[in-house]
Amino acid sequence: MKAPALLLTAFIALAAALPGQARPKNVTDPDIPRSLPTEGGAVSVQWTDPAQFSEIKFSGNRWESEQGTWVVDLARYLRDEAGQRLARGQTMDVTITDIDRAGRYEPVVRAAMQDIRIVKDIYPPRMTLRFVVKGPDGQMLAEGERKLVDHGFLTGTNVNSNDSLRYEKRLIDDWLRREFKDNAALTATP
Repeated sequence: MKAPALLLTAFIALAAALPGQARPKNVTDPDIPRSLPTEGGAVSVQWTDPAQFSEIKFSGNRWESEQGTWVVDLARYLRDEAGQRLARGQTMDVTITDIDRAGRYEPVVRAAMQDIRIVKDIYPPRMTLRFVVKGPDGQMLAEGERKLVDHGFLTGTNVNSNDSLRYEKRLIDDWLRREFKDNAALTATP
């Protein structure tokens, strides 16, 4: 009789552990770090509390907006793309303070459609960030806060991409292109 009781106890323990394992990722989870490791690179990216981001506060469906790893994915993309634009020896520290992804979860008549993100030109992607770029000697070359928005996000290239963050990534690309193009100190090699 001890074997069936032991088997039942093991089954209950396994059943109790599975929901925790299958729990969906949530960008507001306090256990998730709020920065990326630099991985030996020159760019560090961190972010403020995602629960305060416009994407979650004003999305129309907070639960859906919290799902996934989109904050980490955008931070990783920013780190990798910015690292390609720095001259040798330069470093960059970026803090993302707000993200509002393209589209919204609009109120709908049918409850089955409440988890569908509606992408319209009236819901452009937005991002606010602070950054500091330093030269090889530690001298500050550039710093500032940027409020990024792409009102023309539905036009141009990669609109038909399957990447759910395509509009936000293009917003980052456009900012990096502008930021590094206009500042000769940033693009000069030591």
